[in-house]
Amino acid sequence: TTAIDYVNSVPHLGTAYEKIGADALARFQRLEGREVHFQMGNDEHSTNVLKAAREKGMDPKAYCDEMRGKFTEIWKKLGISYDDFIQTSEPRHHKATQKLFDAILKTGDIYEDLYEGWYCESCEAFYTEKDLVEGLCPHHKTKPKWLSEKNFFFKLSKYQQPLLDHIAAHPEFIVPEIRRNEIVSLIKGGLQNVSVSRSGFEWGIPLPNDAGHVVYVWFDALINYLTAVGYADDPARFEKWWPADLHVIGKDITRFHCVIWPAMLMSAGLPLPKTVFGHGFVYLKGEKMSKSLGNVVTPLDVADVYGPDALRYYLLRGSSFGADGNFTWEDFIKRYNADLANDLGNVLNRSMGMAKKYFNGLLKPGEAAEADKPLILKAGETGKKVRQAMDYLQGDIQCHLALEAIWELIGAVDKYIDSSAPWTLKKEGKEARLAQVLYNVFNCLRLIGMWVAPFMPFTGEKIYAQLRLPFPKTFAEGAPWTAMPAEHQLGEAAPLFPRIETEAK
Repeated sequence: TTAIDYVNSVPHLGTAYEKIGADALARFQRLEGREVHFQMGNDEHSTNVLKAAREKGMDPKAYCDEMRGKFTEIWKKLGISYDDFIQTSEPRHHKATQKLFDAILKTGDIYEDLYEGWYCESCEAFYTEKDLVEGLCPHHKTKPKWLSEKNFFFKLSKYQQPLLDHIAAHPEFIVPEIRRNEIVSLIKGGLQNVSVSRSGFEWGIPLPNDAGHVVYVWFDALINYLTAVGYADDPARFEKWWPADLHVIGKDITRFHCVIWPAMLMSAGLPLPKTVFGHGFVYLKGEKMSKSLGNVVTPLDVADVYGPDALRYYLLRGSSFGADGNFTWEDFIKRYNADLANDLGNVLNRSMGMAKKYFNGLLKPGEAAEADKPLILKAGETGKKVRQAMDYLQGDIQCHLALEAIWELIGAVDKYIDSSAPWTLKKEGKEARLAQVLYNVFNCLRLIGMWVAPFMPFTGEKIYAQLRLPFPKTFAEGAPWTAMPAEHQLGEAAPLFPRIETEAK
């Protein structure tokens, strides 16, 4: 799962970073032969969403449905392969939220009391005086409102020790380690009971025990993970998919997902998700992108011009998923030209050209040589490195290392071509040796197309189309060196990543 998103405006690059990283992992797991349920969605019951709808003169539900279309269009363009896209305004989510609220209510963990505190509308969260920075929200740099109202509260403090015990027994529950340490420190500092309702609101899910209150937006948002796997209406489906193997969320909402959410589940007697992964932020020239701060680059600003895979590659190659990344147009264009146009694009293009020139695109094994062995060994090592990098239970999701390993193989293919010198072999009439060199090159390109596909799905498809090969259903099917047909006619060449000649923005 990923976090669900507010719909008061369209996604920015930081939002896309989360979805792209989670999608790469979902695609990777499918190619490992696992059955995957990958869910995303929109978080709709916020005051910001209501405000945005009113500004457009729209009913909030109609506004949310319109925004769903805009979000899903962006995710489709970026190749995000979710299996379910949930809206918190859907009837199935109302049903699941009320069911979980009622389950927690029956344990005695919900009670009514007066709440007073500073409230940030952008965060949809209350803050104490000490949380504020010079009187402003620490995240949005805006002045919060002072609110005082009767609310229902959840006894979060009751779960302080059970949470610490769970994290100690299951360190894989929170990764990377830095996020785990932050959460343990926060819990040890003492947990306060939290408000789970708002009064005087119509836009929200009514409490099952008091129609004058709606469920607080963060409480209802967390429950989406249960809704989409049938908690309220499909017991067999729920049994199959819950608990979640992995929640992928931003590091700024770990408190909700690693403290409040597991406590809610403990109270309701439900299993906890196995792992919560807190990813880093994408900064724009060193500053966090935020809709409220107005410093946003949208995913389509990049993808519509340079292609979705160029954006996916840039975001995933820059750093580990658990660390912060940075986006600048200058660096994007530099990496695009160096890695995509010059390295991957060039090695495929020159290889297709030689195969067409020397054998009219027909590949077949010829005369092997000792000089082939390092390349074949490198090809085998690449798969091992990719798998190791994507094992999030090691403490991080390291797409950058997986891509680095793939690009090392691309570099090795390029060097192999230069050292084997097909043009010289042709000149000297060594046809059998020339055939084997090109066969080895295209076997590596086949593997490169397969291993790169979770990260750059459109590129994987394009490589296989040029090779005129069916894409393997699993890594196990495609990874063996012997999976290459003994005799094979290539398809037509086409440029993957045309070089960018324009100046950086």
